[in-house]
Amino acid sequence: MHEILGIPEYLWRPILAGFFSGIACSIVGVFIVTMHLSFLGICIAHSAFTGALFSLWIGWNPLAGAILFSLIASAIVGPLADRGELSPDTSTGIVFSTMLGLAFLFLGLIPGSKASALSLFWGNILTVSRTDIIILAGIATLLIILFTVFYKEIHIVLCHRQVAIYVGIPSALIFYLLIIATGLTIAVSLQTVGGLLIYSLLLNPSASAYQLTYRFKYMLILSILFGIISCWGGIAISYKFNLPTGATIILISSFIFILSAILSPKKQIKRVKNV
Repeated sequence: MHEILGIPEYLWRPILAGFFSGIACSIVGVFIVTMHLSFLGICIAHSAFTGALFSLWIGWNPLAGAILFSLIASAIVGPLADRGELSPDTSTGIVFSTMLGLAFLFLGLIPGSKASALSLFWGNILTVSRTDIIILAGIATLLIILFTVFYKEIHIVLCHRQVAIYVGIPSALIFYLLIIATGLTIAVSLQTVGGLLIYSLLLNPSASAYQLTYRFKYMLILSILFGIISCWGGIAISYKFNLPTGATIILISSFIFILSAILSPKKQIKRVKNV
């Protein structure tokens, strides 16, 4: 069977990868946007990219290195951002600059052709393997279960952290777990969108949802919907017009954000308040 539902067989893996990656990135994106930790996403994304380059240098699977370095960055940034005397942006910036320096170092140390290393910059969703899809599906399912089972606790920690502390919710533990989940999501999505673009897929769908609703539950749903639309729309347009898939996915997500910002009911309320 060469086609299913009129879709070429070789496109089904990218479609599934886009589906699960869109879900996972959009869920952790809500955490990043709600907690105002946008720079954290950049830091962990570059850490995952650095880990992938490190793996190429020593002959490991790039995914293994991406997961390892993203978890290391998460373990460092979490306590620094939460308890350090420096501001979260400063502590995150220190880790980011360190990882960026290591990325260029490992890139220079990789022997021979740099083609495989440079491909990690942009990603290639069209070359995802069955294993990649299974891992993406596992991460997306884990996040859905986490946010479903502990919805109230996560909601309070993200939106009213001081209240969570007063009522006895382990806010620090939940905060660190969400950072670790962000690191894992970025690492396993690296192949889908690429190290330089994954941050946009984290931020744009959730930021778009934030423009359209005040309800946390609706923000989660809209973010997931926008993430999937961005991935599937990017795949369709890149297939139709022979464009880079990762870049197209991000441009679709950016268009959704611009449209959401224009239609945002929050903008109308601000106008009324200013009158």
